[in-house]
Amino acid sequence: MSDILQQYLEGKIDFEGQKLVEQISRNILIVATAVSFVAGFATQSLQVLFGVFAAFVVTLSLAVIPPWPAYRRHPVKWLSIKETKA
Repeated sequence: MSDILQQYLEGKIDFEGQKLVEQISRNILIVATAVSFVAGFATQSLQVLFGVFAAFVVTLSLAVIPPWPAYRRHPVKWLSIKETKA
């Protein structure tokens, strides 16, 4: 049980997972900015603008901060150690 918990709390993702997280974050933040601006402009309220943006940021954080299995699909394959004779 503790091994499973440690694996999820450790937070390791591979390089392809990092690339995917970066793309998701960039795209969602662009959409969040546009949607929150339109919502704030339509209601003439900065409170609505920041509230909508904060909701997007919290949702994005839940999507990309934990090391989900989708971010660990391509583990790094290390080269084997070559023994040298001195």
